[in-house]
Amino acid sequence: MQLAYRVFDLPLKHVFRISRGATSVQPTFIVQLSHDDQHGYGEATTNRYYNATAAAMAAALESVRHLVESADPLQPDALLDRVSSALGGDNQFALAALDLALHDLHGKLKGEPLHRLWGWELADVPASNYTIGIDTIESMVAKLNQMPGWPVYKIKLGTPDDLAIVRELREHTSAAFRVDANCGWTVEQTIRYAPQMAELGVEFIEQPLPAADRDGAAEVRHGSALPIIADESCVVEDDVQHCIGRFDGINIKLTKCGGMAPARRMIDHAKSAGMKVMMGCMTESSVGISAIAQFLPALDYVDMDGAALIATDIADGAKVIQGRCQFPSGNGTGVSLHDGPLATDCRQIESTVDEIETQT
Repeated sequence: MQLAYRVFDLPLKHVFRISRGATSVQPTFIVQLSHDDQHGYGEATTNRYYNATAAAMAAALESVRHLVESADPLQPDALLDRVSSALGGDNQFALAALDLALHDLHGKLKGEPLHRLWGWELADVPASNYTIGIDTIESMVAKLNQMPGWPVYKIKLGTPDDLAIVRELREHTSAAFRVDANCGWTVEQTIRYAPQMAELGVEFIEQPLPAADRDGAAEVRHGSALPIIADESCVVEDDVQHCIGRFDGINIKLTKCGGMAPARRMIDHAKSAGMKVMMGCMTESSVGISAIAQFLPALDYVDMDGAALIATDIADGAKVIQGRCQFPSGNGTGVSLHDGPLATDCRQIESTVDEIETQT
């Protein structure tokens, strides 16, 4: 195999705000693995909250280049085990980009979409929400009205006006709501808000408390009128066990957990504990969204609107139109880059913006 990578800057349609900050451009790290004239693609967006910079991801991949380029692409699990061991636990974003590229290449070489290789069929898959970032109430209403027809909207909260935001948005749609405080609430706030949110058609609350507050999470789950879904509290595989009894479900991010292989194990673990499973995105291009699409048959909820939030995509693959996934016809994850394959020796990591954080 040949390993190449490049950073692309993804301009967003709107300034995207969550409780921890805002951005208008998202740098993303694209990995390409090539073998027998086939190209597999993976992606990990940069993220300041998780200390995931393009330079760090490039350095991590260079440290395992010899393992990758000498491996058999038809044995992805064996290679990923070796790479994961070599990288340790601090390089999940780089591992995820490599994992996605390897799985995509594997499926293309086998001549099958990944979900079919895994024995899953595309029946009764969940619809995606569309995310409304924090802004003035008027601007949040405008963002909702610009994207009509989605069956579910996820509302970013963590402001002094959270209830007023949801009440006003409810006046403009009958769609279901989900709310995500991104660690911005307290135990008391969450328990107090939950019944009012339920009356406003909210399905669940995502990550109301800081991830470190496990005692608070247990208290919230016991006292909340709505289900509670873990996000920042469930980053990697080992976190699933800590979420049992503290959350009703988990939100898996491929980029944060290290890719498709650990995500499948996390799904099995959570479901065996009776928990709901959601998969979310980190404002990726269609490269990352197409990887998420392969998991749809195994999910209860999905947040795969990342490519719908960017002004200019860099790839073709799965598309989400008003919440419904249109699957690509290709194999693997079905991804191809708009400008064609990268040069097989490409190692470009320049970005025009600072490393930032965006997650939906």
